[in-house]
Amino acid sequence: MMKARRFPKPKEHHHNVYVILLDSKAAKYLAVRKANPNRDPAKPCIYVGMTGLDPKERFANHKKGCKAAWVVRKHGIRLLPEFFEYLNPMPFEAAAEMEKDLAADLRRQGYTVTGGT
Repeated sequence: MMKARRFPKPKEHHHNVYVILLDSKAAKYLAVRKANPNRDPAKPCIYVGMTGLDPKERFANHKKGCKAAWVVRKHGIRLLPEFFEYLNPMPFEAAAEMEKDLAADLRRQGYTVTGGT
């Protein structure tokens, strides 16, 4: 008689939000400026996203062009873990909502935000 295989249980909460620092050149695009009418030019441009992957892996995928946001592929510099690490991990639904909320909060603080939709 053959033993039944045991597969590891998937993590219950494995979705993450993340924030990426963008080169200030990202603010030159009209669509970015229109989405951030109250931006503070002294604060950096950032991208807010969510993923089922580790944020480091997701950032690497953006830079390689795999399901990449064009602004991150072209202007992404590095992750800003101080903006998101304390929030992760969470269930998918919470991450989808948190992505929007985090983007809105950072935009209200004057950051030039892309993503977060």
